[in-house]
Amino acid sequence: MEPGPPLAMEPGAVQAPGRATMTETGAERLLADNRKARHDYHVLETWEAGLALLGTEVKAIREGRVNLRDSYGRVEDGEVWLYGVHISPYSHRGYAEHEPLRRRKLLLHKAQIRKMIGGTVEKGLTLVPLQMHLSARGCVKVRLALVRGKQAHDKRETIRRREAERETRAAMKEQSGKR
Repeated sequence: MEPGPPLAMEPGAVQAPGRATMTETGAERLLADNRKARHDYHVLETWEAGLALLGTEVKAIREGRVNLRDSYGRVEDGEVWLYGVHISPYSHRGYAEHEPLRRRKLLLHKAQIRKMIGGTVEKGLTLVPLQMHLSARGCVKVRLALVRGKQAHDKRETIRRREAERETRAAMKEQSGKR
């Protein structure tokens, strides 16, 4: 069997042996994104945390079988736990299977956990995962944020601002095209 054509890579990308394509800066591969969180909350502070996972969970996440919607973090007994993350069963599993909605421990430094405790004690603030990605070393990481809920008028204002920026860009593009 002959090797197929080389895979198209983004400009400036390097193929690491046995790993996914990474840019020279060591950028991560996005596995899941919680876009609704940015719509529903004001992001105050973010942290990157590792996850304590089972083998079948890691394989399922690499397949993209993860959903961050309606998930949140909670600090309990000096540890941070992630609730509501749905990781579907791995497609090629044998006897090993994991529970899709189990709570998962986040791996953080003590100072980061103390800062989270201080933030979540304040009324109206919560921990929400924004995205899950594969680090340059191949580890699954979660970008966790301390957030405050948006009011309905805040959401409308965000949409209005986004539309105004889009119209401005279109007008600038049209103006530069006439020259």
